[in-house]
Amino acid sequence: MPELPEVETIKNDLSPYLIGRTITDITLTWSKSVIKPSSLELPGRLIGQTIKDIQRRGKYLIFPLESGQYLIMHMKMSGSLILKAASSQEEVRFSRTIFTLDTGERLHFIDPRKFGMIWLIEDKEEVVGKLGPEPLEPAFTPDTLSKILSNRKAPIKALLCDQELIAGIGNMYADEALFASRLHPYEIGGNLDDKEVTLLHQGIISVLRAGIAHYGASTSDYYRPDGTKGMAHMFFNVAHRGGKSCPVCGTTIQRTMVRNRGTYFCPECQKLRQP
Repeated sequence: MPELPEVETIKNDLSPYLIGRTITDITLTWSKSVIKPSSLELPGRLIGQTIKDIQRRGKYLIFPLESGQYLIMHMKMSGSLILKAASSQEEVRFSRTIFTLDTGERLHFIDPRKFGMIWLIEDKEEVVGKLGPEPLEPAFTPDTLSKILSNRKAPIKALLCDQELIAGIGNMYADEALFASRLHPYEIGGNLDDKEVTLLHQGIISVLRAGIAHYGASTSDYYRPDGTKGMAHMFFNVAHRGGKSCPVCGTTIQRTMVRNRGTYFCPECQKLRQP
């Protein structure tokens, strides 16, 4: 699933090409992607609208329009946005929605598993209002993280992936942040002391920034808008590396399940504390 670094990369890559452009046509090949309005209403309400900006909130991509409305997309499990030149005749597999721009370029919403979602709404808070703080914003401090985790009885891995607590972190970067802070994924969030919270805060920031610097992780279906893969996964320490050696101690990286989420960790570097 595209997480914060992947969606941020998409935003950064598309901004020079989409801001100021007008949507002139829409082709829907999988109408169930459209959550609001109906798929029948969307073309009539969106065609002719000009993209004013591109923003990211958590894992959501937000396109403020000159009308004051917002086009919002969520990539879910397998989504990507691919931008094709007006002259391109190349077939784009799994293209569920195609936005044609006034330049003739076409923006393809690629979604092999058909879980992606699209909204056109007046108030973006209707979709993103329940999200927790952005972990790369200055307001996200160790004290903020401490308050989020305080009295929580769930495993720390599950808490990091809860979008209403912290926006944008998913499986991959939660695993990497826990490894960076040497915390076992089963550790109870509310049991972390101040030092552990500070280390976790630093780990979250560092792995997300590294993910963005390497244009996201292409572990399965994620591609950048130009069709190339991100490189962040090549620098992962534990995520998606089950059965391989820990880069720190050489112990075999294990895979377990935490609240139905596949989770990778080093049993030596990330020892579970005794009750």
